[in-house]
Amino acid sequence: MYRLARLTHTRRVVASPRDATERLRELLAPGTAQPRAHQGYLDLLGDDTPLRSGVAQRLMASRLVPLIYERWWRPALGRVAKGLAGPSMAEEHRWLTEQLALEPGALVLDLACGPGNFTRRLAPLVGPTGLVAGLDASATMLAEAVRRTTQPNVAYLRADAVRPPLREGAFDAVCCFAALHLFAEPFRALDHVVGLLRPGGRIALLTSRRRPSGPLRALDRALGATSGMRMFDPDEIRAALAERGFSGLRQRVAGATQFVAGQHLS
Repeated sequence: MYRLARLTHTRRVVASPRDATERLRELLAPGTAQPRAHQGYLDLLGDDTPLRSGVAQRLMASRLVPLIYERWWRPALGRVAKGLAGPSMAEEHRWLTEQLALEPGALVLDLACGPGNFTRRLAPLVGPTGLVAGLDASATMLAEAVRRTTQPNVAYLRADAVRPPLREGAFDAVCCFAALHLFAEPFRALDHVVGLLRPGGRIALLTSRRRPSGPLRALDRALGATSGMRMFDPDEIRAALAERGFSGLRQRVAGATQFVAGQHLS
């Protein structure tokens, strides 16, 4: 059963944008400094910027890319990475909702949410008593996410995605799409995700995958070196999740990408 009762004191929640932000504030880890409300999101970073692993992360923090990310940038780069036979954006959305298996009242974290293109799509699945929290380190991405979001059960937090400052066991599901390979410490981030999930919580990831053939492998290496992206070995993410107690693991490969999902039962 979801942990909504302790957050709402068993009374019915009347959702509003302010309510969502206040509910997210209640999910901050004990001892976390009080974030300032800024442009519609909670900001724990201020002028601080987490370590960026390369040019790709610097572009995510620019002013231009957040404006074109959802409609042009992400679909175009995704098609190149996934290949012509890879899933469309609509298929990505379907896969994500299938793997997370969300129910009304669920608490969901969209890690490295960018402009909220997946965050917003999860909101109807959890209903007015649920909450979808989008976390990102880019102020420009979050400003765009707030501008595009109309759902009253969505709230955003600017914080370090590798070490999310959120309560242990607070979330029913975590997703991280097209971002883990950009983290300076991706496996440290997975360690923290485990702590955020309640028993039975689910994870769904879309990240990079190094291709096995020689010429394509060399291309992947060059792409990673140029952009700052990490190219994970074919079974590296699946093995990392298994080591962290996830079971029922499912993996779908598309070009230089992989979709991986599982459930944490302990």
